Amino acid sequence: MARIVPSLAAGAFSLALSACASSPPAKFYTLNAQAPRENVHPAKPVSITIDKVSVPELVDRPQFVLRTGPTQVSVDEFTRWAEPLKAQIARVLAADLAQSFPGALVSTSEQWNEQGQSFRVSVEVQSFESVPGDTATIAALWTVRSSSTGKADSGRTFAQAPVSSRNLDELVDAHSRALADISADIARAIQADLQR
Repeated sequence: MARIVPSLAAGAFSLALSACASSPPAKFYTLNAQAPRENVHPAKPVSITIDKVSVPELVDRPQFVLRTGPTQVSVDEFTRWAEPLKAQIARVLAADLAQSFPGALVSTSEQWNEQGQSFRVSVEVQSFESVPGDTATIAALWTVRSSSTGKADSGRTFAQAPVSSRNLDELVDAHSRALADISADIARAIQADLQR
Protein backbone atom coordinates (compact mmCIF):
# COMPACT_ATOMS: atom_id res chain seq x y z
CA MET A 1 0.00 0.00 0.00
CA ALA A 2 2.86 2.38 0.78
CA ARG A 3 4.13 1.95 -2.78
CA ILE A 4 0.79 2.84 -4.39
CA VAL A 5 0.51 6.28 -2.71
CA PRO A 6 3.79 7.64 -4.15
CA SER A 7 2.78 6.30 -7.59
CA LEU A 8 -0.57 8.09 -7.38
CA ALA A 9 1.12 11.30 -6.22
CA ALA A 10 3.64 11.13 -9.08
CA GLY A 11 0.82 10.49 -11.57
CA ALA A 12 -1.21 13.45 -10.27
CA PHE A 13 1.86 15.70 -10.43
CA SER A 14 2.66 14.74 -14.04
CA LEU A 15 -1.01 15.24 -14.99
CA ALA A 16 -0.95 18.73 -13.44
CA LEU A 17 2.26 19.55 -15.33
CA SER A 18 0.82 18.39 -18.64
CA ALA A 19 -2.33 20.47 -18.04
CA CYS A 20 -0.19 23.57 -17.46
CA ALA A 21 1.90 22.83 -20.52
CA SER A 22 -1.23 22.58 -22.71
CA SER A 23 -2.61 26.01 -21.64
CA PRO A 24 -2.15 28.68 -24.32
CA PRO A 25 0.32 31.42 -23.42
CA ALA A 26 -1.24 34.64 -22.17
CA LYS A 27 -1.19 37.65 -24.51
CA PHE A 28 -0.88 41.18 -23.13
CA TYR A 29 -2.16 44.35 -24.80
CA THR A 30 -1.85 48.11 -24.33
CA LEU A 31 -3.87 51.03 -25.64
CA ASN A 32 -1.97 53.64 -27.68
CA ALA A 33 -2.16 57.37 -28.36
CA GLN A 34 -3.39 58.51 -31.77
CA ALA A 35 -2.36 61.46 -33.91
CA PRO A 36 -4.53 64.50 -33.09
CA ARG A 37 -6.95 65.96 -35.62
CA GLU A 38 -5.77 69.47 -34.83
CA ASN A 39 -3.10 71.16 -32.73
CA VAL A 40 -3.56 74.14 -30.44
CA HIS A 41 -0.62 76.44 -29.68
CA PRO A 42 -1.61 78.37 -26.53
CA ALA A 43 -0.14 81.83 -26.01
CA LYS A 44 0.58 81.10 -22.32
CA PRO A 45 2.07 78.00 -20.67
CA VAL A 46 -0.57 75.33 -20.11
CA SER A 47 -0.57 72.36 -17.77
CA ILE A 48 -3.14 69.56 -17.91
CA THR A 49 -3.53 66.89 -15.26
CA ILE A 50 -5.65 63.79 -15.75
CA ASP A 51 -6.99 63.76 -12.20
CA LYS A 52 -9.14 60.68 -12.10
CA VAL A 53 -10.38 57.95 -14.41
CA SER A 54 -12.97 55.40 -13.35
CA VAL A 55 -14.18 52.36 -15.29
CA PRO A 56 -17.13 50.00 -14.77
CA GLU A 57 -16.43 47.10 -12.40
CA LEU A 58 -17.26 44.67 -15.20
CA VAL A 59 -14.07 45.63 -17.10
CA ASP A 60 -11.94 46.63 -14.08
CA ARG A 61 -9.87 43.43 -14.30
CA PRO A 62 -6.76 42.25 -16.16
CA GLN A 63 -8.69 39.91 -18.49
CA PHE A 64 -10.46 41.07 -21.64
CA VAL A 65 -14.24 41.14 -21.27
CA LEU A 66 -15.76 40.41 -24.68
CA ARG A 67 -19.41 40.99 -25.51
CA THR A 68 -20.84 37.82 -27.07
CA GLY A 69 -24.52 38.77 -27.12
CA PRO A 70 -26.99 41.38 -25.88
CA THR A 71 -26.95 39.93 -22.36
CA GLN A 72 -23.78 37.82 -22.38
CA VAL A 73 -20.06 38.43 -22.04
CA SER A 74 -17.04 36.16 -21.87
CA VAL A 75 -13.92 36.74 -19.78
CA ASP A 76 -10.84 35.65 -21.71
CA GLU A 77 -8.31 34.35 -19.17
CA PHE A 78 -5.46 34.30 -21.70
CA THR A 79 -5.97 37.78 -23.18
CA ARG A 80 -5.05 40.50 -20.73
CA TRP A 81 -4.32 44.18 -20.33
CA ALA A 82 -0.65 44.83 -19.56
CA GLU A 83 -1.65 47.32 -16.83
CA PRO A 84 -4.97 48.25 -15.19
CA LEU A 85 -7.43 49.60 -17.75
CA LYS A 86 -8.09 52.87 -15.90
CA ALA A 87 -4.33 53.54 -15.74
CA GLN A 88 -4.02 52.87 -19.48
CA ILE A 89 -6.94 55.14 -20.30
CA ALA A 90 -5.44 57.96 -18.20
CA ARG A 91 -2.03 57.49 -19.87
CA VAL A 92 -3.50 57.48 -23.39
CA LEU A 93 -5.69 60.55 -22.73
CA ALA A 94 -2.62 62.37 -21.40
CA ALA A 95 -0.56 61.39 -24.46
CA ASP A 96 -3.38 62.40 -26.85
CA LEU A 97 -3.77 65.79 -25.14
CA ALA A 98 -0.01 66.35 -25.15
CA GLN A 99 -0.08 65.95 -28.93
CA SER A 100 -3.08 68.27 -29.24
CA PHE A 101 -1.36 71.00 -27.18
CA PRO A 102 2.33 70.99 -28.21
CA GLY A 103 4.50 72.37 -25.42
CA ALA A 104 1.87 71.80 -22.72
CA LEU A 105 2.79 69.92 -19.56
CA VAL A 106 0.41 66.96 -19.50
CA SER A 107 0.52 64.23 -16.88
CA THR A 108 -1.51 61.72 -14.92
CA SER A 109 -0.07 63.09 -11.66
CA GLU A 110 0.81 66.52 -10.33
CA GLN A 111 4.54 66.92 -10.95
CA TRP A 112 5.05 70.66 -11.23
CA ASN A 113 3.96 73.94 -9.70
CA GLU A 114 0.87 75.22 -11.41
CA GLN A 115 1.88 78.07 -13.65
CA GLY A 116 0.07 79.86 -16.43
CA GLN A 117 -3.24 78.19 -17.17
CA SER A 118 -3.81 74.78 -15.67
CA PHE A 119 -6.61 72.30 -16.11
CA ARG A 120 -7.72 69.20 -14.25
CA VAL A 121 -9.56 66.49 -16.16
CA SER A 122 -11.67 63.73 -14.66
CA VAL A 123 -13.26 60.96 -16.72
CA GLU A 124 -15.97 58.48 -15.78
CA VAL A 125 -16.07 55.67 -18.34
CA GLN A 126 -19.68 54.48 -18.30
CA SER A 127 -19.22 51.64 -20.77
CA PHE A 128 -16.25 49.94 -22.41
CA GLU A 129 -17.65 47.43 -24.89
CA SER A 130 -15.49 45.03 -26.90
CA VAL A 131 -17.19 43.11 -29.72
CA PRO A 132 -14.60 41.29 -31.88
CA GLY A 133 -15.36 41.59 -35.58
CA ASP A 134 -17.86 44.40 -34.96
CA THR A 135 -17.12 47.45 -32.79
CA ALA A 136 -15.21 48.94 -29.89
CA THR A 137 -17.38 51.38 -27.95
CA ILE A 138 -16.56 53.75 -25.11
CA ALA A 139 -19.09 56.05 -23.47
CA ALA A 140 -17.61 58.55 -21.03
CA LEU A 141 -18.59 61.54 -18.94
CA TRP A 142 -15.75 64.03 -18.56
CA THR A 143 -15.13 67.28 -16.71
CA VAL A 144 -12.47 69.90 -17.42
CA ARG A 145 -11.86 72.29 -14.54
CA SER A 146 -9.72 75.40 -14.90
CA SER A 147 -7.57 75.81 -11.80
CA SER A 148 -7.12 79.52 -12.46
CA THR A 149 -10.81 80.45 -12.92
CA GLY A 150 -12.49 77.55 -11.11
CA LYS A 151 -14.88 77.12 -14.06
CA ALA A 152 -15.77 73.61 -15.14
CA ASP A 153 -16.98 72.30 -18.48
CA SER A 154 -18.55 68.87 -18.65
CA GLY A 155 -19.59 66.66 -21.52
CA ARG A 156 -20.42 63.16 -22.59
CA THR A 157 -18.72 61.42 -25.49
CA PHE A 158 -20.04 58.27 -27.11
CA ALA A 159 -17.22 56.94 -29.28
CA GLN A 160 -17.53 53.92 -31.51
CA ALA A 161 -14.88 52.50 -33.83
CA PRO A 162 -15.49 49.67 -36.31
CA VAL A 163 -13.60 46.37 -36.10
CA SER A 164 -13.53 44.44 -39.37
CA SER A 165 -12.04 41.18 -38.10
CA ARG A 166 -11.97 39.05 -34.96
CA ASN A 167 -8.27 39.91 -34.54
CA LEU A 168 -7.81 41.32 -31.02
CA ASP A 169 -4.98 43.63 -32.15
CA GLU A 170 -7.55 45.39 -34.33
CA LEU A 171 -10.02 45.53 -31.43
CA VAL A 172 -7.41 47.22 -29.20
CA ASP A 173 -6.56 49.70 -31.99
CA ALA A 174 -10.27 50.50 -32.31
CA HIS A 175 -10.46 51.26 -28.57
CA SER A 176 -7.46 53.57 -28.97
CA ARG A 177 -9.29 55.39 -31.80
CA ALA A 178 -12.39 55.69 -29.62
CA LEU A 179 -10.27 57.23 -26.85
CA ALA A 180 -8.91 59.71 -29.40
CA ASP A 181 -12.50 60.91 -29.98
CA ILE A 182 -12.89 61.47 -26.23
CA SER A 183 -9.52 63.29 -26.12
CA ALA A 184 -10.62 65.52 -29.02
CA ASP A 185 -13.78 66.56 -27.16
CA ILE A 186 -11.76 67.32 -24.02
CA ALA A 187 -9.24 69.28 -26.09
CA ARG A 188 -12.06 71.39 -27.58
CA ALA A 189 -13.33 72.20 -24.08
CA ILE A 190 -9.83 73.28 -22.99
CA GLN A 191 -9.38 75.33 -26.16
CA ALA A 192 -12.73 77.08 -25.60
CA ASP A 193 -11.61 78.00 -22.06
CA LEU A 194 -8.27 79.33 -23.36
CA GLN A 195 -10.12 81.59 -25.81
CA ARG A 196 -12.40 83.17 -23.18
